[in-house]
Amino acid sequence: MGVSSVSQALEQLKMNGVRMTPQRHAILSYLMDATSHPTADEIYKALSPNFPSMSVATIYNNLRLFVEAGLVRELTYGDDSSRFDADLSDHYHAICKDCGQIVDFHYPPLLEVERAASNITGFVVEGHRMEIYGVCSSCLTKHTPETSLS
Repeated sequence: MGVSSVSQALEQLKMNGVRMTPQRHAILSYLMDATSHPTADEIYKALSPNFPSMSVATIYNNLRLFVEAGLVRELTYGDDSSRFDADLSDHYHAICKDCGQIVDFHYPPLLEVERAASNITGFVVEGHRMEIYGVCSSCLTKHTPETSLS
């Protein structure tokens, strides 16, 4: 079950004994409004003008806290920096191999695949993650040579 608003998330943190600071509130609000699956550095760059004393370490520590509290998902893709997603609904990601853009898309959960994995391996399946890789329309446009009218 996902947390649908910043106020619900803040309430959940308070119930877990986490003191709410202006920085925590700003980080959580930024994540819940973001559709870009930002990295910790991107969050820092966006918030540092309003919080000049906040460090990158503060961002990382709070992101870890939010992940442990189940408010945010950490997305790791190979060697790239982790990205963070506050949308906890069942959804999948399409990832551009050129620019790294991540786009959410909703599709019925692949529960049949989970059942098959459980039957074949004997695992108790707790979930799955699927990414689709390709090239986004912006990158395709950049790499497509202009056709001349001659």
